[in-house]
Amino acid sequence: MPARSLDLGLIAVYLITVTVFGARFRHKQKSLKDYFLGGREAPWWAISLSIVAAETSTLTIVGTPALAFDGNLGFLQLVFGYLVARVVISVLFIPQYFRGQMFTAYELMQRRFGERVRRFAASTFLLTRSLAEGVRVFAISLVVSVVLGTGEVESIIIISLLTLFYTFEGGMTAVIWTDVVQMALYVSGAILSFVLILGHISGGWAEVAAVAARDAKFQVFDFGFEPSMAFFSRTYTFWAGLLGGCFLVTATHGTDQLMVQRLLSARSQRDSRLALFASWFVILLQFSLFLMIGVMLYVFYQQSGLPAPEPRDRLYPAFVWDYLPPVASGLVVAAILAAAMSNLSAALNSLASSTVMDLYLPLFRRDKLSDRQALTLSRAATFVWGVVLVTFALMARKWGPVLEAGLAIASVPLGALLGVFCLGVLTERVKENAAIGAMICGFAVIGFVTLYTTIAWTWYVVIGATTTFAAGCLLSLIPAAPVEANR
Repeated sequence: MPARSLDLGLIAVYLITVTVFGARFRHKQKSLKDYFLGGREAPWWAISLSIVAAETSTLTIVGTPALAFDGNLGFLQLVFGYLVARVVISVLFIPQYFRGQMFTAYELMQRRFGERVRRFAASTFLLTRSLAEGVRVFAISLVVSVVLGTGEVESIIIISLLTLFYTFEGGMTAVIWTDVVQMALYVSGAILSFVLILGHISGGWAEVAAVAARDAKFQVFDFGFEPSMAFFSRTYTFWAGLLGGCFLVTATHGTDQLMVQRLLSARSQRDSRLALFASWFVILLQFSLFLMIGVMLYVFYQQSGLPAPEPRDRLYPAFVWDYLPPVASGLVVAAILAAAMSNLSAALNSLASSTVMDLYLPLFRRDKLSDRQALTLSRAATFVWGVVLVTFALMARKWGPVLEAGLAIASVPLGALLGVFCLGVLTERVKENAAIGAMICGFAVIGFVTLYTTIAWTWYVVIGATTTFAAGCLLSLIPAAPVEANR
């Protein structure tokens, strides 16, 4: 069909253009600072948009409308916790990260506790971030398979290879500036979708408001409280959002290399804070927009009497491709792919940076590697992680709804990471062995909670962080074994 050919052509042009655009930054890569921190030359507003792009991903675009379709706007309660988290990060962590030249979040752990804690924290990040990104890469296939009619495996490989190419070539500079372009595209696509979906609803916005009010779709806050396990089993309440969202984002943006790498790429502490707080306002508007799209799709399917797509994560991309006019549908799908590629490129670069800086180089004398050798090593690590993420994406097809699966997987280890970082910046008594023991306790408790309770994932980071911090304080009270004097 000519119309579909035009849409597919637009998508192809976008994919090729953004890949070439990202790869052109190769000539700026002269050192590890260039490849992993963009030479610390990016302006704060670009870093801010890059934070939003990394925080968004395809999970947001395909998963958030599905949450509002089946529920209401309660997901926004998490976003208010996100703001509190940014205050905590700007006070506790950013000053620590700008004391000297740092490439990864986990160098702070070496400075405070020692090399073993750094390696433990970095290894935790590498394992769990790769699993969570596998879910995100799989989410890409949901969109590509709808558009191209390809299988999930082929869809995953197509997008992964293109993103890997420009990340491999352009490093962090390519990541930041392609993030800026891609975010502008997918937000524009969402706004266009909002307008066009509204045009498919008889009665327009008045009908949307009436149906949404009748079915409580506009409800944001749930202040319900009950002193029982049922309270902790509910995912989207005000308390889970405020505490869970705060702890989650303090962990992701304060201890997870995917986000910390962007904060470290800023020119100064001031720019880093500006980027962090500006990103919250964009996130609030963005989540609100995608949730409202879900509400409007709910009204559309109520009116039409048609069955909504299953699994529900196909709801938004399927509507875009099936109901929006030619060119518009092509642009919106390209926008969704933009978010996917943006997040994947960020993951590849952060995984490579932690692998090289936290695990490989500390085992070898750094001065033995020239800048050229270090760049070659970094690109090799980027390629290896590309293969790993594709593998995990293929496994993620059986892990459930993509948005909640991705958030839940990421939340399991983040509590222990946040707990040990807080031990590092808030205490002096806790030493290396106590810090490692505390992390193990945190993992054990949250593992039990995940496997054997009905507690919602929004509480995982709260439980893991408080357990780790408390365990570290208690373990520090145990006196160290006396060292025998040499005879």
